[in-house]
Amino acid sequence: MDGRRRNGGLGLPGRLFCRAMTTPAGSGAGFGSVSWWGLSPALDLQAESPPVDSDLPGDAEPRTPELDVLLLGSVDGRHLLRTLARAALWPRRRLHFYVLENNLEAVARHILIFSLALEEPEKMGLQERSETFLEVWGNALLRPQVAAFVRAQAKHLVHLVPEPDRLAEQLPWLSLGALKFRERDALEAVFRFWAGGEKGPEAFPMSRLWDSRLRHYLGSRYDARRGVCDWDLHMKLHDRGAQVIHTREFRRWRDTGVAFELRDSSAYHMPNRTLASGRLLSHHGERVAARGYWGDIATGPFVAFGIEADDDSLLRTSNGQPVKTAGEITQHNVTELFREVAAWGRPRTAQGNPEQVHQDGDGSPERAAPAPEFFTVRFLPLGSAQTLHHKSCYKERFQLLYVACGMVHLLSPDLGATVAPGGRLVVELARYLVDLRREQLQGFASRVGELARAAGFTPLPQARPSETFARFHKAPDSACGTDSAVDSMTPPPDVPTPPLEDLSQALEGGTPPPEPLKRPPESPALPTESDPTTRESEPCPHL
Repeated sequence: MDGRRRNGGLGLPGRLFCRAMTTPAGSGAGFGSVSWWGLSPALDLQAESPPVDSDLPGDAEPRTPELDVLLLGSVDGRHLLRTLARAALWPRRRLHFYVLENNLEAVARHILIFSLALEEPEKMGLQERSETFLEVWGNALLRPQVAAFVRAQAKHLVHLVPEPDRLAEQLPWLSLGALKFRERDALEAVFRFWAGGEKGPEAFPMSRLWDSRLRHYLGSRYDARRGVCDWDLHMKLHDRGAQVIHTREFRRWRDTGVAFELRDSSAYHMPNRTLASGRLLSHHGERVAARGYWGDIATGPFVAFGIEADDDSLLRTSNGQPVKTAGEITQHNVTELFREVAAWGRPRTAQGNPEQVHQDGDGSPERAAPAPEFFTVRFLPLGSAQTLHHKSCYKERFQLLYVACGMVHLLSPDLGATVAPGGRLVVELARYLVDLRREQLQGFASRVGELARAAGFTPLPQARPSETFARFHKAPDSACGTDSAVDSMTPPPDVPTPPLEDLSQALEGGTPPPEPLKRPPESPALPTESDPTTRESEPCPHL
């Protein structure tokens, strides 16, 4: 494929610098235009945030400090879940997560994942919850009972989204008030599709769609896909620190989309509708709405929970080979994470009094895990990253800003103005994108540094060196104004500049798959552009 050929519809890495990443006989766009899982290990966001003094001057009484975090493109909620799981290790804080994604399907998956993680233990056991999470989160095909769970949850959420009172009563941690009305309507349509509003496997033929993406990605190398798979694993992922990913599980995922095979392989045959998204394709000169799979087919969902562990025994090797696979480590980590998150609902007597503490066996006080009322997840309107600073309630509000590698193009002085002086910035780097070469990864990191400096941040002095995350802080006396510094910078040749742009722009000029999908009856309209005639349904959250 000619590297100069327009590569419409692709996100990072296929969009801006397709010449740098186009393979000799394929698209080189394994990242896709929609992200479904993170490409970095889960972080405890409290560990990334500046310390907070609960005894603030001028307060008549000590009050519980608050942590406001803005996350761009976190996609799968892994950072939020790990932060909640480790909350009992930190002084008490009220945690407010503000999440901004570039598509509503990602918002819907956030809600489904959190609903599953916070499910009452009496309704669903720990093992069943963790296994259900792994399949819904990382598998293209599901077992029938897991597909039935998704349908049941989606039917429940369909009725909650349009009713704010019921939503607040049943999911008190969730706030959709900042979304525009049309975004909430589209979110409801996503849940309707998940609930089986369109019957039959042909509504979302996942196996065919996966193979179509794979053929387009590999081109003439498709017949040699096993060799390509082994090369990407051993010469790229293993070389970059993900040695625990086993050849067998990586091949299986590349071939079928099933990353976590917890039962017999024949049990996985139901399409995972939560991985569907809408896109406009050019077909015979017309723009046609299509539903398909436009996500990652190169790296896989192994990195988020599968390459690091608090238990070092999971990472030990024997004769130079890891004893555990990434899938086994992921299952262990997710199970432990859910076990710790469950502590948010215990003890019941402590939920009414945030300062109540336990007494352990020897009578000494032991800090209880915070109750669910002590965290909120607020979803912000799509495409609002560059306008948040116009609202006084968001200006210099956040103590921590997290930006995924596919959203770094949004890092600007406008966005920096939402971070409080002394706040921190964490940027996900492109370490585990297999389509990028070493020199491109270095150029990506350099570009991130330029964007961060232009946005008013400087490298965090005490931060440990990392190829996975770049860490910055905002000087306590800094005042970040809007200027043209970012626009004036020109990226060096063959260095990917991060760009998951507005979906409407990314879809223009897209190349249709070999078998174009027809416009589905309930295909949700994905709002991506700010509509001046559409007012937001709720003002800024009360400070």
